Amino acid sequence: MKKFTFLLACACLPLIGFGQCDGERYRYTSAFGVSSVSYDIPYGSNVNVYGVEEELVFDWYEPVGDFATDRPLVIMAHGGFFLGGSNDGTDVVPLCEDLARMGYAVASISYRLGVVNLLDLENELTRAVWRGVHDSRAAVRYFRASTEGGANPWGIDPDQIYLGGVSAGGFIALHHAYLDDESEIPTGIDLSAAGLGGGIEGESGTPGASSEVAGIFNICGALKDVSWMQPGDVPLVSVHGTADATVPYATGQVSLMGFPVTEVNGSASVHAQADAIGLPNCFVPLEGADHVPHVTDNAAYLTTLATVAGMLSTWACPDYSPQCGEYDYTSDLLERAPWLTQPRLYPNPATAGAASQLVWSDAPAGAWTCVVRDMMGREVWSAQAQCARVEIPALAAGTYLVHVPAAHSTFQWIVH
Repeated sequence: MKKFTFLLACACLPLIGFGQCDGERYRYTSAFGVSSVSYDIPYGSNVNVYGVEEELVFDWYEPVGDFATDRPLVIMAHGGFFLGGSNDGTDVVPLCEDLARMGYAVASISYRLGVVNLLDLENELTRAVWRGVHDSRAAVRYFRASTEGGANPWGIDPDQIYLGGVSAGGFIALHHAYLDDESEIPTGIDLSAAGLGGGIEGESGTPGASSEVAGIFNICGALKDVSWMQPGDVPLVSVHGTADATVPYATGQVSLMGFPVTEVNGSASVHAQADAIGLPNCFVPLEGADHVPHVTDNAAYLTTLATVAGMLSTWACPDYSPQCGEYDYTSDLLERAPWLTQPRLYPNPATAGAASQLVWSDAPAGAWTCVVRDMMGREVWSAQAQCARVEIPALAAGTYLVHVPAAHSTFQWIVH
């Protein structure tokens, strides 16, 4: 096995409002613990399905006591089948609050809703998705443009803008990311119609700025055509119930009140395509769950938020170990056990492909060494640390011995 040796430079404890990617921020709600929200801030406007100019707004969530000026921005789109829902709905507010408590800046956006011709639902849904994507593009452009000229009133990093949503919001995120060429515009879209023009970018506000995002998350949404996904596109993470009766888990009919509307590709098919073309992705099925279970099921919420936050933090912080799936995002080990006078590994046992943390609250001043050996006594990893926490990278399944000479401590670490 390959040996890795390097010096870890890190803060001994996370400081509220200071430091990025300190091991806690962007992955644990304990990074700040409290978030604030401001409502109905305009970001654009466009003609809606009823022919009326509609103002588009967002609710703004951020950590209380945060002074960072280059935070990753998460743009969240709510669900509601493009018929209802709102940016302050129960499907998105808890997610926005918890992501802000982790240290993200979060904008929960409104977008144009409405279906007028119930006898032509397939084309009506296509046009509704198109409007929603035009609005999400305007939101991204609004925030990116706000950083130009040194102003940056929202304190964001324009290179770390992430887009995602729930149900219809998942549709928006997927189509925003992968319907990105004029040749892919559906034939049912009349680009000369009010509120539908402007090509891929649309006319919902802030023309000229880029609407590109660094990654997307999809909660129970779908994509019309997976062939739109190409190598080099942005990475994605999804959560979807395997028994979803509204938006298909794989390829099937999206349904409204039990009536089929059109065939789409749910999360399982989207991620199969991602795997086929080598697109970085993370997909966590919710076994036996129906549509958007995180709204009513606490266990589903834990898995949903952990999956989204784990991948967002992986993208935002390249030094973090990749995290795909459920973990305890509520606090890190130091907060739960500040009394530790001897090193401890968490988690132990660990899962192959995921990292663990070696935590030593009573670590001595200056550098101290951690060595990992296999059961044959061969050194497979080592590091020097200058703080109370060391992240041991993902290793293959097996049993290892972790030795901390300064603590006169050796203990067993199981990876399965």
